[in-house]
Amino acid sequence: MAVNVFSTGATADNLSRHELVGWVNDSLGLSYTKVEQLCSGAAYCMFMDMLFENCIPIKKVKLQAKHEHEYIANFKLLQASFKKVGVDKICPVDRLVKGKFQDNFEFVQWFKKFFDANYGGQEYDVSAVKSTIQQTGGGGMKKQVGTAGRPSPQVKSTARRAPPSTTTASVPKTKAVDKDEIEELNAKVSSQRLSIEGLEKERDFYFGKLRDIEVECQDSDEKGPLVDKILQILYATEDGFVAGEGEGEGEVEIAGEPDEY
Repeated sequence: MAVNVFSTGATADNLSRHELVGWVNDSLGLSYTKVEQLCSGAAYCMFMDMLFENCIPIKKVKLQAKHEHEYIANFKLLQASFKKVGVDKICPVDRLVKGKFQDNFEFVQWFKKFFDANYGGQEYDVSAVKSTIQQTGGGGMKKQVGTAGRPSPQVKSTARRAPPSTTTASVPKTKAVDKDEIEELNAKVSSQRLSIEGLEKERDFYFGKLRDIEVECQDSDEKGPLVDKILQILYATEDGFVAGEGEGEGEVEIAGEPDEY
């Protein structure tokens, strides 16, 4: 089982973006130039295969993924491997696959700490793994293209002899496309559900912290500029809102709305 690690913010131990990219490239024989390229999820899948043998079907990883639905497929494999070895971390897949710097930077910072806590110095043949992935088409993409191309001459030949059979032959192909679309949508729904759960946990955590600060400030016997400033920040609202009479309780009301009695 995996050793879980938790990261709550920036620390002196965090590596820079260049150091993290260098670590990924040196460890996996890749040639990434920026953190955003980690959005494909392929590198994380290879790292999990390195840390926990047979925890992930490495042949299904799309090493040369270039589209968002391929990124999602890789992260789906990563999430399954997390669950298999008991990792508590929730992957914010819907944000990571967008390729934004901040989201990917924060995730790879956590993953580096996770890797250091679980790596036992075991050898890993990166070249052999990459060769295996490429031979299988990076998750079967090449096989699908080849299979789709073979029936074409048969369909044309059948169409010349008996036109009605052309319609019959095209039905399985349409069903196959629909099935792929359904699987892709299911993957997106699953990743969004996990992301929402993670966001809710983060929201509740930080709200609890703010509430504790508010209570301490309200109950403090030593009022002063610092306490007043903290409360002012806590009760500050966006444009279009003003603090109501219950400001001490954290209540607000919309500007311009009449009071109801």
